[in-house]
Amino acid sequence: AIPVRSSRLPLLSDAMPAPAHLFPLIRNCDISRICSTVCYCHHQHLCCLSSHFAHNHFRCAPQRKFAALYRPKENFNHFIHARDYASTPQRFYLTPPQVNSILKANEYSFKVPEFDGKNVSSVLGFDSNQLPANAPIEDRRSAATCLQTRGMLLGVFDGHAGCACAQAVSERLFYYIAVSLLPHETLLEIENAVESGRALLPILQWHKHPNDYFSKEASKLYFNSLRTYWQELIDLNSGETTDVKEALINAFKRLDNDISLEAQVGDPNSFLNYLVLRVAFSGATACVAHVDGVDLHIANTGDSRAMLGVQEEDGSWSAVNLSYDHNAQNECEVKRVKMEHPKSEEKSLVKQDRLLGLLMPFRAFGDVKFKWSIELQKRVVESGPDQLNDNEYTKFIPPNYHTPPYLTAEPEVIYHKLRPQDKFLVLATDGLWETMHRQDVARIVGEYLTGVHHQQPIAVGGYKVTLGQMHGLLTERRARISSVFEDQNAATHLIRHAVGNNEFGTVDHERLSKMLSLPEELARMYRDDITIIVVQFNSHVIGACQNEEL
Repeated sequence: AIPVRSSRLPLLSDAMPAPAHLFPLIRNCDISRICSTVCYCHHQHLCCLSSHFAHNHFRCAPQRKFAALYRPKENFNHFIHARDYASTPQRFYLTPPQVNSILKANEYSFKVPEFDGKNVSSVLGFDSNQLPANAPIEDRRSAATCLQTRGMLLGVFDGHAGCACAQAVSERLFYYIAVSLLPHETLLEIENAVESGRALLPILQWHKHPNDYFSKEASKLYFNSLRTYWQELIDLNSGETTDVKEALINAFKRLDNDISLEAQVGDPNSFLNYLVLRVAFSGATACVAHVDGVDLHIANTGDSRAMLGVQEEDGSWSAVNLSYDHNAQNECEVKRVKMEHPKSEEKSLVKQDRLLGLLMPFRAFGDVKFKWSIELQKRVVESGPDQLNDNEYTKFIPPNYHTPPYLTAEPEVIYHKLRPQDKFLVLATDGLWETMHRQDVARIVGEYLTGVHHQQPIAVGGYKVTLGQMHGLLTERRARISSVFEDQNAATHLIRHAVGNNEFGTVDHERLSKMLSLPEELARMYRDDITIIVVQFNSHVIGACQNEEL
């Protein structure tokens, strides 16, 4: 297996195969079966509360007649008011300790040593957390320190049509990036060690929550594909230092190519054969940060986002976008897609803000239904296991499918040179950005990290508020100031606001309790999975680096 040195004990045994017959396949109106998830976690945490697979992801609508199923999330107040007409007026709310238990179940924090043996780090540490809406959660997260090169890698991954692809990408992508960054001599040393059976140099030090597991059964397959990649890098050696942007792009594209190739070739092991097919037929977006000193690179594929929190001279906070969504709202992205296909397809490429009328993100890993030819799809499905051949989703061919591929995993890479006023970075899946504006995210995280709460005038947003109600709002806000920073994790604090904010922009415990009490068949109607990583920068180190360059 690939060598790792972990800040926690390895938990490879946590990932066990899930016999397909143990779980009912999800139903989507007339679609009798859909691609099931590849991962089953024995930890009974929030992402595994039910044996049922998640309801189909709203990002991917298999057929137009099912469009009603993928409507935008309804106003939560509608749900609240609808409950008023229940036969019994009695309501049960989660207590604050119960709310905290749910919010903190998946939180993780890591503090970076001031000196890691190579250089003084520009990263103080990071906080991460996840809140599921799907059951099991389709989001994934990863964080690791590069051991043979400088820098730190952090990423969030948003799966659709199941968690299989997101799980695979979260395990594998950082290795592909790390290998892409290695000098020729180190690659040779690693290959010679494999040939002679010696212990390998550790490439990454992972920083993982106990529930962030690796697929033990696929480790050999994944290692062999990675080894083939570094062997090709050795053969193609140009003697030049690898550019970080180029390394990120190559790693994304190569991993997606390997996911596709593994599914086409198959595996004699029936479990692995089904696994690689589920990974390829599901999909995932990815937003990854590589931080090395003052050099920050963001590689984004899809619609997760990276945002920089900047502290202005007056102490206020502003947000700087470091990624662009790859969807129908991005005119440049729509233009790119149209330029890659004949003019005769121009009207059918993007329908109802979806690629071919089906897929919301215009870039993603996996999703071979939008990449393979029709002939290849039919051959793989027909020669695959019965579970795949009987699956109506995998057999479904997108409409107006003439000149594939329509989808790419190539990332858009943005470089930013860190400054002392750049205090933190937020990486998050679209579940956060659907509920909060980036400026509010910057303010909430900034105030949490500094402990300085800038009071904003209470905005009533057109509501008719009596003097007594306004007094109540002010009293409530005053009482909340003492406990507003009770969270020990910035990502948890942000999720609390994302889920519990009311129309006045403050956390409402009753609303938060109701949102967290929704049964799983309703939860996905009101919000998506939320995964957040908040990276805090060391302004003193960044300032010193800036002065050295002057």
